[in-house]
Amino acid sequence: MKLKNLPWIPFAFFAIVIGLYPLLYFLVDMRSNGLLHSKPRAILDNGIWNTAFYIHIIFGGIALLIGWTQFSARLRSQYLKTHRFIGKIYVIAVAMSSVAGLYIAFFATGGLVCVLGFGSLAILWLISNIKAYSTIRQGHVSQHQNWMICNYALTFAAVTLRIWLPLLSAFVFHDFIPAYRVVSWFCWVPNLIIAVIIINKKNKEPIFANQ
Repeated sequence: MKLKNLPWIPFAFFAIVIGLYPLLYFLVDMRSNGLLHSKPRAILDNGIWNTAFYIHIIFGGIALLIGWTQFSARLRSQYLKTHRFIGKIYVIAVAMSSVAGLYIAFFATGGLVCVLGFGSLAILWLISNIKAYSTIRQGHVSQHQNWMICNYALTFAAVTLRIWLPLLSAFVFHDFIPAYRVVSWFCWVPNLIIAVIIINKKNKEPIFANQ
């Protein structure tokens, strides 16, 4: 195994584990623990919210599960049809999850800070998804790759949220609500910054370069 491939092991591991995490909602009553524990009963009993919530976690999980494979040069070069097929599923999954995520963001625990944090994440996730799809349809491969790096960085917010939230709750704020307010931004802003750094360093082409 090449040393340069080692960082992919924990990256793929977390993507798979958290990607499968939504299955717990069908196997265990998650209302008594986890993020749902902080929700008012009125929201948990709301049919529209529940539909949007499950669309968000199911399709978000699918996107997280399959998205990391799209960065494999071998898959793109040797199995282009498979790469394209997985890419179409990913685009649909992100579109479904981001729209549903935008809706449930308006009911986020923690007030306006969390509404704006998770709402901004949902909007940027959807926009970068549309840009990734439109640029490859136009034949702009490099720009497509750039947008996909940014988009999956936002998808990976599902992982970073579950890393930072318990750490901030236990060791910094000693309380869920203030930790959740910070995490509503901290789960995705650093991811996006790192994505842009990677794009500018390795591709030497800013993501917002003229096409």
